[in-house]
Amino acid sequence: MATTNHETEQEIQEREHFQRIVNVFKSYKFLTDEWIKTKIALVKSLSPEQQLLLSDYTKHLAEMRVCVAHNAEVVQLIINDVENMFENVQHEEDGKASVKKRPILRSDLEKVYTTLRQIVRDWTAEGAAERDLCYGPILEIIDKKYPKDKIDRSCINVLVPGAGLGRLSYELANRGYACQGNEFSLFMLFASNFVLNRSSGVESLCIYPWVHSVCNVLSPDDQLRSVKFPDVNPSDLPPSSQLTMAAGDFLEIYTEADAWDCVATCFFIDCANNIVSFVQTIYNILKPGGQWINLGPLLYHYADQEGEESLEPSYDHLIAIIKKVGFVITEERTNVSSSYAQNPNSMLKTEYKSVFFVASKLS
Repeated sequence: MATTNHETEQEIQEREHFQRIVNVFKSYKFLTDEWIKTKIALVKSLSPEQQLLLSDYTKHLAEMRVCVAHNAEVVQLIINDVENMFENVQHEEDGKASVKKRPILRSDLEKVYTTLRQIVRDWTAEGAAERDLCYGPILEIIDKKYPKDKIDRSCINVLVPGAGLGRLSYELANRGYACQGNEFSLFMLFASNFVLNRSSGVESLCIYPWVHSVCNVLSPDDQLRSVKFPDVNPSDLPPSSQLTMAAGDFLEIYTEADAWDCVATCFFIDCANNIVSFVQTIYNILKPGGQWINLGPLLYHYADQEGEESLEPSYDHLIAIIKKVGFVITEERTNVSSSYAQNPNSMLKTEYKSVFFVASKLS
């Protein structure tokens, strides 16, 4: 790969990472279609008697391919012009060419599937119940801390690390706060950029988010069910609203002390290799008297990843650390029911008993 004399090793790695994620998106249709084809081939390898018994299933596989083709159209929309977000990147011609040049990891393809499910969580009417559980308590306490009849919310700077597809950040900006979302994952950044900046019209787009989920399916119709998005028009934010998105590592970007009035974290703090660094950084960047509102579990994403170092303190240990850093806990709840990108029709449902707390930085 040709590089300029002034391009650093880090810049080369970032550009290659960017291109790799673009290629994963571009490979979505080809690889998912190939996966379904293996199922069809497996059925054809069986005895005529078993093939006959699986005739309805075979028809279902063909219907799945149609859903994947529809998804691929949306996936293509998501990555159209993404090179303009950062550096210019030359895309591969198509997904099949991408796979031939650079094998796609199954784990990366799964992240595209997760991105589609995340659209349901953040930007559909179907995801409203889940958003109410997860974002609702955060929005409620922030509005309570900064009542609009007493405070000019446009002067309240709110940071949302781990912003995902941006709905919590959008809701805060819509309430009048000066909000910035921060996200590290390019999968999330590509999709949030599309929804926030390039989608047009309420429920103007359609995806089949559950077509990749083959386990715990009660009805084939559940797997083929479509969902329309977005449930609101992101461009309808008031002209005076302040919403920005910052791409990159939270610990590297946010180093300025006393810069933020409020930090809102939702399903985020357990994404750290070292959660203590997150706590210390949040404390450092908050203004004196600033508020940290958190809701989520302690899944500790790096705990079981080979080659990754990870610290996993219990919640009791964590809350003690938060206090030692200098925070005062003003509100705290445990056993808060919440879920994450849950398929409402699945035979298997995961419910988190999350923690919710409000921590104040002393003036």
